[in-house]
Amino acid sequence: MTVRTEPGQLLFCGFEGSTVPADLADLVSAGRIGGVVLFARNIEGPEQLRSLNDELHRLAPGDSPLLISIDQEGGRVQRLRSPWTEWPPMRQFGDLDELDRTAALAAALARELLDLGIGLDFAPCVDVDTNPANPVIGDRSFGREPGVVARHAARFIQSMQEAGVAACAKHFPGHGDTASDSHLVLPRLDHDLDRLERIELPPFREATRAGVASIMTAHVLFPALDPERPATISPAVMQLLRRELGYEGVVFSDDLEMKAVADHFPPERLVRESLAVGVDALLVCREAALRDEVLDLLERMPARQLAPSLERVHALKQRYGGPRAERGAPPYPEHASLAAGMTGVG
Repeated sequence: MTVRTEPGQLLFCGFEGSTVPADLADLVSAGRIGGVVLFARNIEGPEQLRSLNDELHRLAPGDSPLLISIDQEGGRVQRLRSPWTEWPPMRQFGDLDELDRTAALAAALARELLDLGIGLDFAPCVDVDTNPANPVIGDRSFGREPGVVARHAARFIQSMQEAGVAACAKHFPGHGDTASDSHLVLPRLDHDLDRLERIELPPFREATRAGVASIMTAHVLFPALDPERPATISPAVMQLLRRELGYEGVVFSDDLEMKAVADHFPPERLVRESLAVGVDALLVCREAALRDEVLDLLERMPARQLAPSLERVHALKQRYGGPRAERGAPPYPEHASLAAGMTGVG
């Protein structure tokens, strides 16, 4: 078995602390982890974070570079804050509706991530914000109209990926109209396919046409399509993405620790069914015990079932994984000017 066919290449995990834990170091060195996800709890400052990421990259086997990822959207969801650029929420860019400004934002975000050896940004959020009471999306979305969200999502994706960082459109097939937070409960949306086609799906269609490197699922139940299983493990929902939208890139699950799925489905079912319906890579963002359980489950699955996902993840990592040549550091005055220029918009 080569590193690229190690089942754990489909697992992306978070960890505690500002240094690489010994158990994670062992897994990365053995090629049993495909990537890591950084959070604010891992970040003390530029020198520390660069050192952390350099060590992670050094640990990875030469034929399978590690892919380091982060949620750096802007607004409420950005793990890198001062002295890095603090970006306004995407709603301000959608409200301004200047695509060149959105492209400049994405390129600037990519530069700051590349300087740190981060190759994947779990952004943009392409949910359409149709519910003012939504507790988790809101101004993370580019707007309340699918056309606005679609235009800006596509431009963001193109610009970020041209700069060398993989983008991730989330949360498929749409989290914008929910009234609850999937971190805490399992949201339910009683929309039929016609409504999804008109409102929720257009931004994902445009993201697909823009060549988005990855898409993340929503832990949301859509009873009109599947009365029992949330999108992450639903054949009917995932067929919309793989067959109707024709998406062939990497699909990430949202975090398997979130209560929307963790309170309703055992890890064995989540792992087995998500991969069966078309998800490629699984996120376990904090708990080492769950990480190890998911890894054990992956390593006991038939190789033939994992092969298509391993090929897609390997291609993603070959393009965006590993350390980069850029070695800049904050502050970034030109980025600060771009962010400041959005003050008062929206």
